Amino acid sequence: MRHIFIKFYLVLTVFFSHQVGAQIIGNSLAPLIEEVSPAVVSIAVTGTVNVQNPLSNDPFFRRFMPPNQEREFESAGSGVIVDAELGHIITNHHVIDNADEITITLIDNRTLSATVIGSDPGTDIAVLQVDPDNLTDLNLGDSSNVRVGDFVVAIGNPFGLQHTVTSGIVSALGRVGINPDGYEDFIQTDASINPGNSGGALIDLNGNLIGINSAILSQSGGNIGIGFAIPINLAKNIMDQIIESGSVRRGLLGVNIAEITEEIAESLSFESSEGALITAISPGSAAELAGLQIGDVVVEVNGEPISGPSELRNYIGMRRPDEMIEINVLRDGELLTFEATLGEMSANAQTLPTETIDEIEPAFAGVELSVESISGQTNQYAIAIQAINNNSFAFQRGLRQGDLITHVNRVRVQSFADLERILNNKPGSLVLQVLRDDRGLLLVLK
Repeated sequence: MRHIFIKFYLVLTVFFSHQVGAQIIGNSLAPLIEEVSPAVVSIAVTGTVNVQNPLSNDPFFRRFMPPNQEREFESAGSGVIVDAELGHIITNHHVIDNADEITITLIDNRTLSATVIGSDPGTDIAVLQVDPDNLTDLNLGDSSNVRVGDFVVAIGNPFGLQHTVTSGIVSALGRVGINPDGYEDFIQTDASINPGNSGGALIDLNGNLIGINSAILSQSGGNIGIGFAIPINLAKNIMDQIIESGSVRRGLLGVNIAEITEEIAESLSFESSEGALITAISPGSAAELAGLQIGDVVVEVNGEPISGPSELRNYIGMRRPDEMIEINVLRDGELLTFEATLGEMSANAQTLPTETIDEIEPAFAGVELSVESISGQTNQYAIAIQAINNNSFAFQRGLRQGDLITHVNRVRVQSFADLERILNNKPGSLVLQVLRDDRGLLLVLK
């Protein structure tokens, strides 16, 4: 059988004052391109990165060689002038990451040195500044008005070929899963986007900037008609914060969230698989103070429907600390409303994990169980994990030695008999409520 591997590529080529507002005239894009092209720039980056010495994996050579080595690199990307008077250019974070020197080339072949105002890896947005001498900027559109089927034009610097123009349509909106560690709401387009287009412009036929080209889906790194751009509304939100303070402040709800499969929805008597399932709550967090509980399903925030974990994560990540939000959750079949004042995600905090619940075989194999009393609770018992094989399904699903299982499929378990009754009913899924270091967790075994 032939296996085809498809990878996502950041469209970055690596080699180890007036404002535009144009429209199409006749049957040609030329008048539009002539107006908008001066606002799109080429970006050349030189820098150094730490790379692992392959010999450091060998215990013998590790004694004589440093584990990491610095290596110089050169890369190329694209950018868009968004404020000609102040010299502000928006691009992708990955274009300028680890840069020591950044050179901007304009359409008239002038070169300018750029400095980084700030960047945000979470959304892959960076803002640069150059000397504002006779620049042209692009009008920012409203990406909330973009529709599938709209004609679009991509301009950038693919493979070092400056100011290359391609056209296509908007293929889809709200794409996620391209960068699982980031905040996503991509515009998908079939306009050709290739390595070097990162940070370039996706414009509508009125000459408005509606997206920042960022990534492609490809088997080889070349274009196959599936490209992704960051919506300008999202990019502007981040850009404004960077220009204002040099960094991005994000709201923090303080929950771990999971996707709801049909099996889990059936097991927990949910009417649908829409929403984000809360599997853990941080002590003292906005979620805990608001009254949210493990097992709640978030279905709406500030009137915006939440269909899954990525939507909730993106929504909270785009809010600012101390912002008040209204959260609608399903709890035991009842719709409840809570108000939460968001905390702040620290600069070095990892993004909240989003768990994907996959169906696996029932698995207590490799786990030694016992019944233990719950500390501080009179006549309250739980199923304790005495030992667990690191290769077992249960370990892979998150169970750890010392965990106390208090509920299975929302049914209280205080003895082996309680557990056996549930398992004898052959449930389609196993959802465990667990105490770990006095914190509650929700784990899904299948």
